[in-house]
Amino acid sequence: MLQYFKYLATFLLALSIWHLYTAINITKRKSLRTYLFDKNNPITFLTPDKVLRDGNGIIFLEITDRLDLPPLVLCSVESAARVYPDRPVAFFMQGLPDMETSDYQTQVKKKFPSLSYFQNVYLFPLRAYELFAQTPLLEWYTEVDLTKEKKVNPIHVTSDGCRLACIWKYGGIYFDSDIISMRPIPQKNFLAAESEKLCANSVFGLNQYHVLAWTCMEDFARNYNGGEWGYQGPSLFTHVMNDLCDEPQFNSTEDVTCGNIPYLNPQRFFPIPDIAWETYFEVFDILPTFNYSYSLHLWNFMNNEKKRSVDPGSNTLVDHLFQQYCPTTHAFMLNKK
Repeated sequence: MLQYFKYLATFLLALSIWHLYTAINITKRKSLRTYLFDKNNPITFLTPDKVLRDGNGIIFLEITDRLDLPPLVLCSVESAARVYPDRPVAFFMQGLPDMETSDYQTQVKKKFPSLSYFQNVYLFPLRAYELFAQTPLLEWYTEVDLTKEKKVNPIHVTSDGCRLACIWKYGGIYFDSDIISMRPIPQKNFLAAESEKLCANSVFGLNQYHVLAWTCMEDFARNYNGGEWGYQGPSLFTHVMNDLCDEPQFNSTEDVTCGNIPYLNPQRFFPIPDIAWETYFEVFDILPTFNYSYSLHLWNFMNNEKKRSVDPGSNTLVDHLFQQYCPTTHAFMLNKK
């Protein structure tokens, strides 16, 4: 009988320990789930799908591996964060490491102190293969060796594809990282005229899974021509737009509609055309007001040879733009001077 009670006591003790172990692990799993996914938790494992789930994000891309970003890129992101304070600003960068910790945003923002002040700025690693998955661009990306093609810039071509895939997947507004935002764009879906005859791909906005983004990706893959500069960019947008409507005619500063898509006047983003890009580095007695513009494209690719830079305190037009629309970046530049 005594032996029976010993076995029973041992069994009950083991059973109690097992129940305690199970309860602790359930609590740990619940705590971890809360820690990672509770949107009220100040430190959460934030993914692009979660941050951009409302389809109203502002999207930037950095296709190279560089992490030492020039001031114009930082200004572009900061100005967007200020103009759109209630919308997420997602900056996808190829050089960032994979997301593996719950404090990823805190850690990566240490690399970019001027952006760390903005709670609506999120930095994510860019992985083109994953981004192109389940789009018409994946087959093109896996079959074409961009490094062996003549007259092709793999960075620009990949960037042209990534911006389409991002807007298809997440929705929102895409900006090139040499565009300074000044005031909100009122339209949710829009294309922008770079000139009377050319549609820009440096800035555009579409709903998530918009048919126009899919059409552009199909055209990109089907008619790929890496030997012609801009063929996958403004040229693609222009001939896709021309399939929707006759060549639009702008009257003064008014916008037009192409199909059912607002097509914004060149004054909205390109009041200074590409051939006059150096105007931004001039000193003005009376500064332009840009009253009809939402943002300004500074034509960084035109500056490849001269490599003119922003000189804080120089009183140039771009210096004034930095002071007004990205003052944090401007202050960091002054401190380094």
